[in-house]
Amino acid sequence: MPDPRWKQIAEDLRQKIEAGELGADGKPLPTELDLQAEYEASRNTVRDAVKWLAARDLVYTRSGQGTFVKQQAVPFVTKLTPAGTTSLDESRTFATEVVNASREPKVPAPRVEILQAGGQIAPQLGLEAGTTIVSRHQDRLIDGVPYSRQTTFYPMRLFERGARKLLEAADIEGGAVGYLRDELGITEVGQMDQIGVRPPDAEESAFFGIPDDGRVSVIEYTRVGYDESGTPLRVTVTTYPADRNQFVMTTGKVSEQYGSVQG
Repeated sequence: MPDPRWKQIAEDLRQKIEAGELGADGKPLPTELDLQAEYEASRNTVRDAVKWLAARDLVYTRSGQGTFVKQQAVPFVTKLTPAGTTSLDESRTFATEVVNASREPKVPAPRVEILQAGGQIAPQLGLEAGTTIVSRHQDRLIDGVPYSRQTTFYPMRLFERGARKLLEAADIEGGAVGYLRDELGITEVGQMDQIGVRPPDAEESAFFGIPDDGRVSVIEYTRVGYDESGTPLRVTVTTYPADRNQFVMTTGKVSEQYGSVQG
């Protein structure tokens, strides 16, 4: 059974928008009358098509001015560190890399929660399901646009041993990995990384401003850090919308001339 007429029009407009054929250089979409004539459709049919585009954050309307294509985010290249290395202060590393790209970073204060470990987090931390853990979550923005979200989970035993700052809703100077080393004498000596791609959930769609139909995937990067005894120390999960993020990893000696990636 064919799609309804409004959906056919919406899909055609979407393809033209993504190909850069509509809304370029700040120009609005064609007017309702123009779209009616082009597609030989009624006013309501055209309006339904535009509403569908707006619901997926592809266009927006300015009162009295028309409907415009939403500007796409400028890609940012994240330098992934190979397993076996880690930044002691990942928030500062992120901010530095953004500034070096002549862009403006913003990392609000972390949201701290006490949770019961479930899903994949419990086995990744070597804990039984339902064990109490600490989570520290931060959103990351570039030029005011959300680019990634990061949540790190820690066993509650680290707090009970004296790592009190894990439960403070503030940045930890020098980073949490360095803090655990200095405060408890626990050194992270190894990591295991896992990268997956999946559709966004409802919260991610709303935060990143991406379509809710799964057309734009999120990249989920999970890193488990281990101490000297091989015990899991933390699980860090970072999610990136695929429409504005690129990644590069280099090992050994690589010339800047050939090792750089352009967004």
